[in-house]
Order: sequence, then C-alpha cells, then structure tokens
Amino acid sequence: MDILKKTEYFSALSEPELDFVRARVVEKRVKRGELLFLEGEPCAGLHLIVSGRVRVFKTSAEGKEQVLALMQAGQSFNEVPLLDGGLNPATAEALEDTHVYVLSKESMAQIICAQPSVALAMLRIFAARLRHLSVLVEELSFKHVTSRLAKILLEQARQSSAEHGEAHAPHRVTQQELAAMVGTAREVVARALKNLEKQGVIKVARQRIVIVNPKELERLI
Repeated sequence: MDILKKTEYFSALSEPELDFVRARVVEKRVKRGELLFLEGEPCAGLHLIVSGRVRVFKTSAEGKEQVLALMQAGQSFNEVPLLDGGLNPATAEALEDTHVYVLSKESMAQIICAQPSVALAMLRIFAARLRHLSVLVEELSFKHVTSRLAKILLEQARQSSAEHGEAHAPHRVTQQELAAMVGTAREVVARALKNLEKQGVIKVARQRIVIVNPKELERLI
C-alpha cells in the first residue's frame, strides 16, 4: 500500500499513522470499461487509484457526456459526497484494468479526527478541483474547439511523461473520449485532429497521438 505515501492526503503521515489508514482500506479491482460508480447513486467513499486510469464524467438527459477529469495512479476522486452526504455527482469508468482503494465516509471521518493534516490536504485538493472546474466552464463557454483540444493534448502528454517518461506522447485516448473532454461531437474532434496533423503539429500513429510541435500547440491555446 505504498501508494498511500504518494497521495496528497497521506504523504505527510508517519508509518504508524499510515497503518491507521491501511487498516480501513477496502480494495477494489475493475476491468477496462467497467463502472466504479454511477452518478446519482449513494457514495461508497473516497477512491484512490493504485494502478490504472479512470475517467469521471457527467451525462445529460439527452445522453451527452462531459468529462470532468481523467485520473491516474496516486490521484483520488469522489470527495464531495463524502463530505456533504449527497449522492455521487458524476460517473466513474475504468479506461483500463484498474485497482483502487476505497475509504468509506466513516473511515475518512476517523482518519480526519486522528490526523488534522488530512483535513488541510482535503481543503487544498478541493480548491484545486474548484479552480479546474472554473477553467473548464470558461473554456467551454468562450474557447474554440481547436484551442480546447490543444490544451487537453498537452495536459495528457505531461501526465504521460510524468508517469512513463514518454515526452509529447499522450495516454491512449479514443476520439470519442477526446470529444467528451472537449465538449463536442466526435466528428468535430476528428476534423480538428486531421487539421493539426496537416499543419505538422501532431502525428497520429497506431491510434496514438504524438505531439510533434508542442510550442505551436501551446500557441493555439
């Protein structure tokens, strides 16, 4: 359970304090394409990714999806209903075989009472998430599809580089997943990718997007 040391919530805890957390962890494994939880259902608890990747998204009444975040090993999600007692505000789906730790509301309450530093970490994470959602609303409202796509490709490349050391190579994502993140139709994303490839900014090979000219991609944002 060394992944606990790498999470912002528990990175400042000593080994005995981490043991207190470990004793309350429930492990869960899901296959690619499986849902960890559904929007509108009761919250099972805080989820920490040990390995794999997860997309967190909302679905409209018409079935349109909007991706809120792509999460990877060491990251956490579903904190809000843990604290306010409400239902899951979004759905979480495994993008590949995924292993998570789940800490129930009761367990997190015990941990926070025992270790106030965890509560401070939670406030920092909430502030970062709120800032991310504020930027997302601004981008969906005012920025062109190509600009939003460029930012997402760069963000994915940075995550992939940090995790695998692959510079300028975003995680494998489908055009449908990109469309959900950008907030548009798959066909629109396909055209935007084709235009970027024609301009020599990216290269699409074996269903993977490689950023050829990151400076130009940054300029488009």
